[in-house]
Amino acid sequence: MRVFPILLASMLLAGVAHAQSAYDAALAAKLKADEYGMRVYVMALLKAGPNRNRTPEEARRLQAAHMANINRMAAEGKLVLAGPFEDDGNLQGIYIFDVRTVAEAEALTRTDPAIQAGSLVMELHPWYGSAALMMVNEIHGKITRPAVPLR
Repeated sequence: MRVFPILLASMLLAGVAHAQSAYDAALAAKLKADEYGMRVYVMALLKAGPNRNRTPEEARRLQAAHMANINRMAAEGKLVLAGPFEDDGNLQGIYIFDVRTVAEAEALTRTDPAIQAGSLVMELHPWYGSAALMMVNEIHGKITRPAVPLR
């Protein structure tokens, strides 16, 4: 029965050794990771705003402008992650910004046509998360299928 604790200890030590050998100091520096592989972002909680009554055509145009703004901020390297929630609650979605201050994120949110129109409001918070999030947009581009032309 002494074999099991020895085997378990060996597996744990091998896992620690592998994790230490997998550490990439250059990648950590590139992603501005601290010693825990983490960094500070600003998270925006997108909430339903007071002005949501629109015709379907107005709503479509506003959504298209909102998405264009999201794509612009991502292309500029300011928006790390964005996405909607799948329920119909007051909380509509999130943004995670690669900025150091809430004031910087607030300036970016003011460029969003949905914010300008009062369709959405933002609640901003500093957030400490994995520095690996900085690679989401690069990876996302590799797994998104090209648009299929309409017939």
